Amino acid sequence: MRVLGVDPGLTRCGVGVVEGVAGRPLTMVGVGVVRTPADAELSHRLLAVEQGLEQWLDEHRPEFVAVERVFSQHNVSTVMGTAQASAVAMLCAARRGIPVALHTPSEVKAAVTGTGRADKAQVGAMVTRLLRLSAPPKPADAADALALAICHIWRAPAQNRLQQAVAEHTARRTPQATKGRTA
Repeated sequence: MRVLGVDPGLTRCGVGVVEGVAGRPLTMVGVGVVRTPADAELSHRLLAVEQGLEQWLDEHRPEFVAVERVFSQHNVSTVMGTAQASAVAMLCAARRGIPVALHTPSEVKAAVTGTGRADKAQVGAMVTRLLRLSAPPKPADAADALALAICHIWRAPAQNRLQQAVAEHTARRTPQATKGRTA
């Protein structure tokens, strides 16, 4: 499985591609940051994020895109920019028919470090260890993008089994619910 992780942001949008399957060593395929100037117009910044993500999608051809789920922050302008960059990432993936998964920051931290309260340094250290890198990716947005991809690879099989079980349960219950009813 090849996953593009996206840590959305307007100034720095972290991107990282990881390949592998749960239970086996993972491989980093690429890591970087799509940058936009803070003084540029919002529409131009969003366009630059879109163009950067399109280049990553063209070059790495992921099967899935994992995006950090936007969460409430005290700074409304920061959360708005993050949400807008997140929407651009989802749009780029949807345009190509690539499934998108959203993961919360605490879910990603817990998957990679074992605790949902890990700090940036802990996440970077574990990403370095898990991907057998010589040094943590810089800036932290890049390491976070790799952590998102790792989280998705590890959690996707369980999530798929859960979705399948729910669908099967729903399918079994549907005929029973309508039995004896007339239209």
